[in-house]
Amino acid sequence: METKNLITELPLNEIHCTDCVTGMQKIANDSIDLVVTSPPYDNLRDYNGYQFDFEHIAKEIFRVIKKGGVVVWVVGDKVKNGNRSLTSLKHALYFQEIGFNVHDIMIYEKKNTPFMRSNAYTNCYEFMFVFSKGSPTTFNPLKTKTIRQGKEKLVANKKADGINNKVWGELNSEKTLTNIWQYAVGLGGSTNDKIAFQHTAIFPEKLAKDHILSWTNEGDVVLDPMCGSGTTCKMAKAYKRNFIGFDISEEYVGIAKERIKILENQFLLDL
Repeated sequence: METKNLITELPLNEIHCTDCVTGMQKIANDSIDLVVTSPPYDNLRDYNGYQFDFEHIAKEIFRVIKKGGVVVWVVGDKVKNGNRSLTSLKHALYFQEIGFNVHDIMIYEKKNTPFMRSNAYTNCYEFMFVFSKGSPTTFNPLKTKTIRQGKEKLVANKKADGINNKVWGELNSEKTLTNIWQYAVGLGGSTNDKIAFQHTAIFPEKLAKDHILSWTNEGDVVLDPMCGSGTTCKMAKAYKRNFIGFDISEEYVGIAKERIKILENQFLLDL
């Protein structure tokens, strides 16, 4: 259902076929809660021949993101003639230069990466840079169960004599995740939507979900300015966030919209 408000001249909860700089110009200043995206860095894939205007995109993202909002920028580096491009780090430095805080440098580790080099260790990760406009307003930390739970004697008041004075204490039943997140990739890992693989590069639905749950609350607005196969938008809808997606390719917009329909049909089946 089409929804309009003061955030954007465009309807929310839609995938829009347009250049993302042009699209973001229709979004109000300081109105987006979260951006989750993976840009087409280093021409590693042929995104239907479209070009990537990084600096203009970064500046528009800074303008539209709320104070306290977060940008998750999933990016890696090209290796050519044994030399890494360091595009990822150049991007991070530029985001910092235009006013973002580099709130965290997280790692997206791929469980089943197929890419191997003959004279180097297998690369299995991309960076997930977490940029914030000031201090993040929302942080809902994802948790994992601790191995040891219950009551245990814990070290307390250790002094210069080196004697461990132990007292009974309660161990925490869970702890916050580390900033290295591991995901399977490919069909059944990244997604079960076969149509998504008509796009040349997708990231796991769970990756998008985990960031959406971490940095937003229900009803917030999530933007993916280069939404490709629509993973971020699909996960935003699945977890009751509003979304805006832009992609310049009609083919990719069609894939993203079809994935949203698959999700909506699943909702109907679950009723």
